[in-house]
Amino acid sequence: MNPRLIALAGPSKGKSFGLTEDDFSIGRDPSNSLFLNDSLISRQHALLRNAGRDVTILDLNSRNGTFVNAVPIKERKLEPGDRIQIGESLLLFILEDEDAASASSHIRFDETVAVGHRFVQLRNDDSLYLNPLKVPAVTERIARDLKTLLRISTEISSVRSQEALQRDLLELIFDSVPADTGAILFLDTDSTEAISTFSWSRHSGANAEVVVSRSVVDRVIQERAGVLSNAAQSVLVVPLLVFDKLSGVIYLESTTSRFDEEHLELLVGVAGMAGGALDNARRVESLEAENRRLRSDVNVEHNMVGESPRMRDVYQFIGKAAPTSSTVLIRGESGTGKELVARAIHLNSSRAQNPFVTINCAALSETLLESELFGHEKGAFTGAIAQKKGKLEIATGGTVFLDELGELAPSVQAKLLRVLQEREFERVGGIRAIKVDIRLIAATNRDLEQAIKDGTFRRDLYYRLNVLCLTMPGLKDRREDIPLLAGYFAMRFSKKAGRPVKGISPEARKCLVQYDWPGNVRELENAIERAVVLGTTELIQPEDLPEALLEQQAVPGVQVTEFHQSIKQAKRQLVLQAFQEAGGNYAQTARLLGIHPNNLHRLIRNLDLKL
Repeated sequence: MNPRLIALAGPSKGKSFGLTEDDFSIGRDPSNSLFLNDSLISRQHALLRNAGRDVTILDLNSRNGTFVNAVPIKERKLEPGDRIQIGESLLLFILEDEDAASASSHIRFDETVAVGHRFVQLRNDDSLYLNPLKVPAVTERIARDLKTLLRISTEISSVRSQEALQRDLLELIFDSVPADTGAILFLDTDSTEAISTFSWSRHSGANAEVVVSRSVVDRVIQERAGVLSNAAQSVLVVPLLVFDKLSGVIYLESTTSRFDEEHLELLVGVAGMAGGALDNARRVESLEAENRRLRSDVNVEHNMVGESPRMRDVYQFIGKAAPTSSTVLIRGESGTGKELVARAIHLNSSRAQNPFVTINCAALSETLLESELFGHEKGAFTGAIAQKKGKLEIATGGTVFLDELGELAPSVQAKLLRVLQEREFERVGGIRAIKVDIRLIAATNRDLEQAIKDGTFRRDLYYRLNVLCLTMPGLKDRREDIPLLAGYFAMRFSKKAGRPVKGISPEARKCLVQYDWPGNVRELENAIERAVVLGTTELIQPEDLPEALLEQQAVPGVQVTEFHQSIKQAKRQLVLQAFQEAGGNYAQTARLLGIHPNNLHRLIRNLDLKL
């Protein structure tokens, strides 16, 4: 396989780069294998390591990050179809099949061979076989040519593979035209360069060496008409037109025989019939390849950012849990991405084509939650004017995600236990048992073991839910992922706000990594959005970040402004004064300050107070 990069956007748009080196570097310095003159790109930005069939991309601690399929990475093994975003450049990674590459290499253009003065030109509108009114009395040769056209018509309607269609088409043409070699060339619409070729020889078959006359092909492209030339050798070239757009040409050459005008008539007729079929076959194969890539993405993508050991454990859990039908319990602090894990498990399971239904158990009252889960019959309660299906019933065949599970009322817990045990339930006000086929994934930030001791959560339900359990790490437990996440959010909100942000300054990055993030990824996301919207420079600076980050103990190498230092000192005085008035009682101090006791403890820690 031959790994390549194709530039879809950026300074090198339209160019292709073969990864022939073991280490292929990308950056703003001209010494790189791929030099990109872009101020968003670091001098030494990224490196691709080619180990035969495996190609790995590494970010070289760049200022603005390296993204694969819109996700920031430190190191990632590339798959065909991956899109690499570096600054303004978008690069498509492909693995070119060696056989296909060698086939293309058999086609080369000869710039020196001219058409000459003696040539015959024929447009589609003037072709006998594309205009029934022009067909003359049938001679033996016309009958033979019509038979060839009929065979080709039958063939193109039954062959789907692009390569097989091109092979069969040239074989049938060679039965009626005395060509030695031939080729079908698909052309790029912008540059008229060949982007796909298939060659054929009467003696050696496919992948024959064919020298194509550039001047003859250029004339066909310019005139959109078939050309017959009997100069040094006999050449016959006709255009492949699809809805009046040129998609390619059929090229025939002979050194042993001479083509005549009837050969030109036949080939123009063949091209007129086969142009659409060839173009459709090419497009179908392209769509199928893209579909395979998208399906592959669904199987491996999880919409989460992070490459720390803790997150790799999460990805491994998803890979093992997804193919099963086991109930999953996801634990962790708020904002750690529990719902993203639930969606990833669903998308990688056999239920992916069926519904993924989310229910927030803390957002609804006990009565509403019961109706939302199980549905209700008409007249079951005041306001129940019609029968309503519950989320469990709607999700049949799919996955139900119960968020904030620890907030479930005891009565609802009992009914949910029956669903897990019997896979059936009754609507509110109903008497008929309804069978369901669902997978249940639940999430909570509560200590369920303590809730069991307190009598607010059923022990038997806990054991039913705790089949496969994952605890999501807090952001402070995977600090190495913070720069990746921050860069991802900066890029996303920069586009959303329409304000160019090139990255995050080293000083601001130190602040982000040092902070404990009690609100986890959700808090980081909000902090970066604020910095992008309120900031005024191309780089996010420490002063663009929320005050809570700057109220912590000083980060080495970060200059805290006098303004923020004054605010911090004023807060210290307020907390100390309230603490003295409360006689050292933390709960009373929090009431005096008008904040929650948990926030008081965090404030004391951020202000570095010793009480």
